[in-house]
Amino acid sequence: MRIRTAALTDIGKIREENEDRFLRDDELRLYAVADGIGGLAGGGEAAEEAVKHLAAMGQALPADGDWDFSTLIRTINQHVVTRGRTIDSVFGIGTTLIVVRIFDQHLQVAHVGDSSCFLQRDGTLEKITLDHTVENEIRALHGHGAANHLSARTRNALTRCVGQPKPPEVDNLIRPLKTGDRILLCSDGITRFIQEPEIAEILTQAASPTGGIKEMITLASMRGGFDNATGVLIFVDEI
Repeated sequence: MRIRTAALTDIGKIREENEDRFLRDDELRLYAVADGIGGLAGGGEAAEEAVKHLAAMGQALPADGDWDFSTLIRTINQHVVTRGRTIDSVFGIGTTLIVVRIFDQHLQVAHVGDSSCFLQRDGTLEKITLDHTVENEIRALHGHGAANHLSARTRNALTRCVGQPKPPEVDNLIRPLKTGDRILLCSDGITRFIQEPEIAEILTQAASPTGGIKEMITLASMRGGFDNATGVLIFVDEI
């Protein structure tokens, strides 16, 4: 299989620190985005811990076959919890984490939080992850209209993160890949400011992963740059 990849992060125009991190390992074909939770101390440290331990554990795993990402992320969670006790013994630290691995002509995805993974195939964009927010959890339990009373702040609050004391539930999926697929991992610094039809258009027109991810981050910045913006973009050129 032949793929091209690119990754980029930007602090934006408002934040004093970039609390996003990414992993781009073309040898392992392992990719990730972690968005440190800004409401807690040490968001950047949480994201850094998550990506660092993911990279190290990936090196120790076999190149072939399915990986147990639920166990991996729960192990990473414990490392972040331990690190958090040294930074804030009361509240700890936390981060989102979205992980993608490409193996045996398949896409393996695992995530906790509200960083996203999109798959574009034959010109159609699909968000293949569900944000772990209060709004989505309520709708899953009680139906579509149940979350209408929530404020904008409350509806977007995370219900799961890496760094929480109880090991998080991890969403997992595996999809077969085909030639021409384009895969985007990104923090909400992109998805909050760029609508899905715009993402689809950028992915369709981009000649390279580098050009596509640069265009998205530039657009998020032009619309205020209110958050850190990070993305990893993968083009599947040949199966």
